[in-house]
Amino acid sequence: MQNKNFPPYGYSYLLVRLLPGLVFLSEGIQKFVVPAELGPGRFEKIGFSHPEFWAYFTACFEILCGLLLIVGLIVRLAVVPLLIVMIVAFITTKIPILEQKGFWAMAHEYRTDFAMTLLLVFLLINGAGWPSADSRIVRIKKKRRF
Repeated sequence: MQNKNFPPYGYSYLLVRLLPGLVFLSEGIQKFVVPAELGPGRFEKIGFSHPEFWAYFTACFEILCGLLLIVGLIVRLAVVPLLIVMIVAFITTKIPILEQKGFWAMAHEYRTDFAMTLLLVFLLINGAGWPSADSRIVRIKKKRRF
C-alpha cells in the first residue's frame, strides 16, 4: 500500500540533488584547504586577475549552494550561481583543451562537468522534489490555508 504523502520517485530527486550538492560542497572546501592547487593557485594558473578573490568568492558560492542542494532549500535559486560556475569553468579550462588537443581530449576532461551541468539543469527545471526543505515548506503552507 502506497502512502499518498510519499511520491514513489521521491528518493531519486534526493540522489539528483546529492550528487552535485556534495561535489560542489567538497570542491568549495578544497579551495580553502588546498589553495595552491585548487584555490588561488589554480585560478592564477588559469589566468584570472585577482585569483585570491575569485577563488574564495567561488568557493563560498560552491559551499553555500552545495549545502542548499543537499537539504533541498531554494534549489532553483541555488542552481543559478552553480551553472555560472560551470559555464566559466568550461570557458576557462575546457575550451583551451579543445583548441590544443582536440574534441576527444576535451570530451574526456569535460565528462564530469557535463554530467554535473545536466543535473543542475534538471533541478532548475524540476525543482527540489521530495524529500526536501522546499517541499516541506509547501506542505506546511498548504495545511495553513485549510
